[in-house]
Amino acid sequence: MPPPQSTPGRDLRPELAALAIADPAAPWAALGFAVADDRIELGGVQLELGRPGAGICSWTLRHIAAGTSTVDGLPTSPATPSPVAPREQHPNGALGLDHVVITTPDFDRTALALERAGLALRRVRDAGGFRQGFRRLGPAIMEIVETPGRPSGPARFWGLVVVVADLEALRERFGTHLGGARPAVQPGRHIAALTATAGVSPKVAFMDPE
Repeated sequence: MPPPQSTPGRDLRPELAALAIADPAAPWAALGFAVADDRIELGGVQLELGRPGAGICSWTLRHIAAGTSTVDGLPTSPATPSPVAPREQHPNGALGLDHVVITTPDFDRTALALERAGLALRRVRDAGGFRQGFRRLGPAIMEIVETPGRPSGPARFWGLVVVVADLEALRERFGTHLGGARPAVQPGRHIAALTATAGVSPKVAFMDPE
């Protein structure tokens, strides 16, 4: 078996720089995100809207091997996107991106592909019938979720979780667009998911701060 590829620069750890999303800007702006030039800045991660594809189309990672174009089927760019100056505060109270969720029918295969790209999982959790794997990518966390009942195929971007200053206030703002809050995996925190009526294509949830 070939050894894992090393990341360029021994002191540089991979970081999530951007997520490309197919949605137009309008539904995200309607949810209270500050949108400028079809981009949303979330604590150091850019959401780039209106990109070709469906849902979350691809990600951009800093400090990975040049020429990387895919990781177990996940379209990947190693290029740093053009810097965007921080915008005004988000009306919905969004503070940053907590984590991006990726699903896979073959957890071991995806974990190995990530390791070879310099993104080895740092923690694996048995969630009862399926596994979850985690790694911090700079300002956000990558979460891999095993889907054993799904047909074989590549890993897929599934959704994202946004940290907000006041989850209860957000529930009042969104009404039926946001489901009920429930305890998160992280002790003492709560999470609530957007419903399909919100009009965005990725799965999106909101979480209170640490």
